[in-house]
Amino acid sequence: MTDQPSTPDRPAGSPATPEATLAEVYDAGMAVRREVLGDAHVDRATAGITELTAEFQEMITRYAWGGIWTRPGLDRRSRSMITLTALIARGHHEEFAMHVRAARRNGLTAEEIKEVILQSAIYCGVPDANTAFRLAQGVLAEEG
Repeated sequence: MTDQPSTPDRPAGSPATPEATLAEVYDAGMAVRREVLGDAHVDRATAGITELTAEFQEMITRYAWGGIWTRPGLDRRSRSMITLTALIARGHHEEFAMHVRAARRNGLTAEEIKEVILQSAIYCGVPDANTAFRLAQGVLAEEG
């Protein structure tokens, strides 16, 4: 594995390189997953792994978190904005609330989250944005 330069959005040794092993990609994915979603969320997800869900949990850790979130092309703030928009568009409300928390961890302000939802209202639909505002309001109120 070629060691990548360390930045605030990309830890040293992040394996978004062709020569990274699956284990390295998984480990980097788990590290990013914990940084973005928080230890408590990841601990709950991993504690709930069953024989049925084990391969799925490994897949999302390796591909989503280790393969995409570790790539150098976008910072985590940008990835959070894209993720929020995609979740609004697809109506994935439970995931949206979780990623509002993640977006805050990645440095988005409440004002920026509002702007993402307003932008999404035009391209994804007003009803979806209405739901997103309701969910974001709840998450942001929890966080103070």
